[in-house]
Amino acid sequence: MNRNIVLITVYLILTGLAACSKKTHPSGSPATSAEAPVAAKPVKKPVIKTAVPKVITVNDAAAKRSLDGRYYYDLEGHRYWRNNRDGKYYLFHKSMFDNPDFKAPGG
Repeated sequence: MNRNIVLITVYLILTGLAACSKKTHPSGSPATSAEAPVAAKPVKKPVIKTAVPKVITVNDAAAKRSLDGRYYYDLEGHRYWRNNRDGKYYLFHKSMFDNPDFKAPGG
Protein backbone atom coordinates (compact mmCIF):
# COMPACT_ATOMS: atom_id res chain seq x y z
CA MET A 1 0.00 0.00 0.00
CA ASN A 2 2.85 2.33 0.83
CA ARG A 3 4.51 1.57 -2.45
CA ASN A 4 1.32 2.39 -4.41
CA ILE A 5 1.05 5.82 -2.78
CA VAL A 6 4.67 6.59 -3.60
CA LEU A 7 4.17 5.50 -7.23
CA ILE A 8 0.99 7.55 -7.57
CA THR A 9 2.69 10.61 -6.07
CA VAL A 10 5.68 10.28 -8.40
CA TYR A 11 3.33 9.78 -11.36
CA LEU A 12 1.33 12.92 -10.48
CA ILE A 13 4.50 15.00 -10.06
CA LEU A 14 5.92 13.86 -13.39
CA THR A 15 2.59 14.41 -15.14
CA GLY A 16 2.37 17.91 -13.67
CA LEU A 17 5.88 18.75 -14.83
CA ALA A 18 5.22 17.39 -18.31
CA ALA A 19 1.99 19.40 -18.55
CA CYS A 20 3.91 22.61 -17.82
CA SER A 21 6.58 21.92 -20.39
CA LYS A 22 6.82 24.40 -23.27
CA LYS A 23 6.98 21.53 -25.74
CA THR A 24 3.42 20.48 -24.97
CA HIS A 25 1.80 23.93 -25.33
CA PRO A 26 -0.01 24.48 -28.60
CA SER A 27 1.55 27.19 -30.77
CA GLY A 28 -1.84 28.50 -31.83
CA SER A 29 -4.35 27.47 -34.40
CA PRO A 30 -3.54 28.17 -38.04
CA ALA A 31 -6.70 30.26 -38.37
CA THR A 32 -5.60 32.80 -35.75
CA SER A 33 -2.05 33.12 -37.06
CA ALA A 34 -3.29 33.65 -40.64
CA GLU A 35 -5.65 36.41 -39.53
CA ALA A 36 -2.92 38.32 -37.74
CA PRO A 37 -2.08 41.52 -39.64
CA VAL A 38 1.38 41.72 -41.11
CA ALA A 39 3.17 44.89 -40.04
CA ALA A 40 4.36 46.94 -42.99
CA LYS A 41 7.99 48.00 -42.90
CA PRO A 42 8.48 51.77 -42.90
CA VAL A 43 9.82 53.09 -46.15
CA LYS A 44 13.07 54.99 -45.78
CA LYS A 45 13.28 58.15 -47.78
CA PRO A 46 16.61 58.57 -49.53
CA VAL A 47 18.77 61.28 -48.05
CA ILE A 48 19.35 64.05 -50.53
CA LYS A 49 22.83 65.44 -50.15
CA THR A 50 23.31 68.95 -51.36
CA ALA A 51 26.53 69.88 -53.10
CA VAL A 52 29.06 71.69 -50.94
CA PRO A 53 29.89 75.07 -52.48
CA LYS A 54 33.56 75.98 -52.77
CA VAL A 55 32.97 79.71 -52.33
CA ILE A 56 30.31 81.57 -50.34
CA THR A 57 29.64 85.21 -49.55
CA VAL A 58 28.92 86.00 -45.91
CA ASN A 59 28.51 89.23 -44.01
CA ASP A 60 31.48 89.69 -41.68
CA ALA A 61 29.08 90.36 -38.79
CA ALA A 62 27.79 86.77 -39.13
CA ALA A 63 31.28 85.29 -39.28
CA LYS A 64 33.39 84.44 -36.25
CA ARG A 65 36.94 85.41 -35.54
CA SER A 66 39.69 82.94 -34.72
CA LEU A 67 42.35 83.53 -32.10
CA ASP A 68 44.84 84.73 -34.70
CA GLY A 69 42.36 87.28 -36.10
CA ARG A 70 41.14 85.51 -39.24
CA TYR A 71 37.43 85.37 -40.09
CA TYR A 72 35.74 82.00 -40.59
CA TYR A 73 32.19 80.75 -41.07
CA ASP A 74 30.81 77.25 -40.36
CA LEU A 75 28.13 75.99 -42.72
CA GLU A 76 26.65 72.48 -42.41
CA GLY A 77 29.78 71.03 -40.84
CA HIS A 78 32.21 72.68 -43.25
CA ARG A 79 34.51 75.56 -42.35
CA TYR A 80 35.03 78.47 -44.71
CA TRP A 81 37.88 80.98 -44.31
CA ARG A 82 37.79 84.59 -45.49
CA ASN A 83 40.03 85.66 -48.35
CA ASN A 84 41.31 89.17 -47.55
CA ARG A 85 41.75 90.07 -51.22
CA ASP A 86 38.17 89.59 -52.43
CA GLY A 87 36.24 89.24 -49.13
CA LYS A 88 34.68 85.90 -50.07
CA TYR A 89 34.79 82.78 -47.90
CA TYR A 90 36.47 79.70 -49.32
CA LEU A 91 36.10 76.09 -48.24
CA PHE A 92 39.09 75.06 -46.13
CA HIS A 93 42.01 73.53 -47.97
CA LYS A 94 45.54 72.89 -46.70
CA SER A 95 47.01 75.22 -49.35
CA MET A 96 45.50 78.14 -47.43
CA PHE A 97 48.35 78.00 -44.92
CA ASP A 98 50.89 79.20 -47.51
CA ASN A 99 48.60 81.70 -49.26
CA PRO A 100 49.09 85.28 -47.93
CA ASP A 101 45.47 86.17 -48.85
CA PHE A 102 44.21 83.98 -46.00
CA LYS A 103 46.60 85.31 -43.33
CA ALA A 104 45.31 87.51 -40.52
CA PRO A 105 45.09 91.19 -41.47
CA GLY A 106 48.18 93.02 -40.29
CA GLY A 107 49.93 89.69 -39.63
